[in-house]
Amino acid sequence: MKRISRKNIVSPIGFKAAGMHCGIKYKKSDLALLISEVPASVAGVFTTNAIQAAPLLVTKEVVQQTGKMQAIIVNSGNANACTGKQGLMDALVMQQTTAEKLGIAPELVGVASTGVIGEIMKMEPVVKGIQKIQPIGELEGAIHFSQAILTTDTVTKNTAYSVMIDDKEIIIAGTAKGSGMIAPNMATMLGFMTTDANIESIHLQEALKQVTDQTFNAITVDGDTSTNDMVVIMANGLAGNNSLTPAHPDWSQFVETLHAVSQDLAKMIAKDGEGATKLIEVEVVGAISEAEARMIAKTVVGSPLVKTAVFGCDANWGRIIAAIGYSGATLDPYAITIKIGSTTVVENGEPILFSEQELLVYLKQPEVKFTVELHQGNGQGIAWGCDLTYDYVQINATYRT
Repeated sequence: MKRISRKNIVSPIGFKAAGMHCGIKYKKSDLALLISEVPASVAGVFTTNAIQAAPLLVTKEVVQQTGKMQAIIVNSGNANACTGKQGLMDALVMQQTTAEKLGIAPELVGVASTGVIGEIMKMEPVVKGIQKIQPIGELEGAIHFSQAILTTDTVTKNTAYSVMIDDKEIIIAGTAKGSGMIAPNMATMLGFMTTDANIESIHLQEALKQVTDQTFNAITVDGDTSTNDMVVIMANGLAGNNSLTPAHPDWSQFVETLHAVSQDLAKMIAKDGEGATKLIEVEVVGAISEAEARMIAKTVVGSPLVKTAVFGCDANWGRIIAAIGYSGATLDPYAITIKIGSTTVVENGEPILFSEQELLVYLKQPEVKFTVELHQGNGQGIAWGCDLTYDYVQINATYRT
């Protein structure tokens, strides 16, 4: 497996993309289209919020009922969520219009939306935009796609890796959006991945679910879980490898590559949290299980008090150990060791003298890491998040205005 320089959504064979301004937003790009030359195997994971937006319901049906996808149409600026029967009709119009433009069956088209909740979509500019948009298999198309899906993001998020399977180069690429309402178990994020690997949808779904638990479900910005969000991967098989299954000798390499793409995107989302100045990584080792290790890591990185301490460059480890305590995991308070960077601040449940000045310098870095050792078992887990700043409040206090 290696990371490749052409790290964009159309790097795998047979994919095209585009993005444009259609008129949902005032000026910025707001409509994107991703297509495969041929119908592709598809897998998806979706928000756990009980309130789910109309586009997500349409795409979920494509993934779970059809098992194939050839295109996905995406808009930003309007979530088309909590919009009732009209919202579902509008999502289906987007699906149908895209299908007619491409000359494919509607059930091969996914739909995704992101933006303000509770506002009816302005469909005239959307329909005209779909009719006008022209995907290309070049870097320019991938860049425009990644820009058009953004909301409060400050940067685009792209990555790609290659791996040799059956003497064929397989590429897995991805792009994503997300910077607020990000919490474990999916949230306001959209992730789109493409691969030219030959793999059936049932096995692609298995691989995606496995890596999602360790990547997209291991990030948090503010603890909110939204209504729209999904990660979708299309695999069109054009690389020509033998069909991948868990019994294939290169299966683990494929899963590891998919994990690398997913982890890159997840960390980019966490780092780009609304108003964020720092990426926070929490690693937990020695838990009784991997599940409990991840639970503790997500609790610590999601604590508002921990996040504000990081913003203030305050080595307040009391907030870390408090979050560990209320995580719900099995603990021995007298066996906990905590490190901030490489500096031990708690050992076997007792405070260790450390240099406040040295940790002040460390906490001013753009990325900070906390390590928690529990000495309870062999479970390990990592979670990522960001600091909580004044700008986060400002961005979300005026989101609709």
